Amino acid sequence: MNGARLVLASRSPRRALLLREAGFEPVVLDPGVDDGDLACAGVSPAGLAMALAHFKAAAGALRADTEGAVVLAADTFVVKAGAVIGKPADADDADRIIRLLCGGCHEVITGVCLIDRRGRRGRPARTLFVDRARVTVGDVPAEARAAYVAGGGWRGKAGAYNLAERLAEGWPIRVAGDPATVMGLPMRRLTPILRSLLGARRSGTPSA
Repeated sequence: MNGARLVLASRSPRRALLLREAGFEPVVLDPGVDDGDLACAGVSPAGLAMALAHFKAAAGALRADTEGAVVLAADTFVVKAGAVIGKPADADDADRIIRLLCGGCHEVITGVCLIDRRGRRGRPARTLFVDRARVTVGDVPAEARAAYVAGGGWRGKAGAYNLAERLAEGWPIRVAGDPATVMGLPMRRLTPILRSLLGARRSGTPSA
């Protein structure tokens, strides 16, 4: 696509894939921010997701090679009964999280930050928002849970799972809201914002 350059400040291959599937061509960089090193007691999950997204985007925007670009970052949290569920520490933790999520509902919150480094007058330099989705997970047989944990597919994933992968495996999961929010970028809301900021879209890409 033509237009302004989009920089994705994220190590997540899934976020880059979501953008490419929507017709964008992001330049991917590592913002150098490790969520595990951050502690923000007393902050709501939505506030924390948005703050970390801004932290990552701001870190990316400090780099000289992002000058003249739009920098995008995001952070996703799984919330169950008011408690944030992060990435599993090990296989036992992954098994605990999967058992906790099965047979009930949880919320997924993704915070998004866009920083426009083109310095245009009349255009906001920063855009921040949060999107939510409600996920219902049915009963997953114990042998299926054990095989998943043994396979290591939970590594590096908030809530110990990736929605697209679990649906492909036939897990009983329903989503109220944007499934892409659960995967790390709320594309229903983000796509029109990006098209407006970048000033171009791929020919034949449907409107959101």
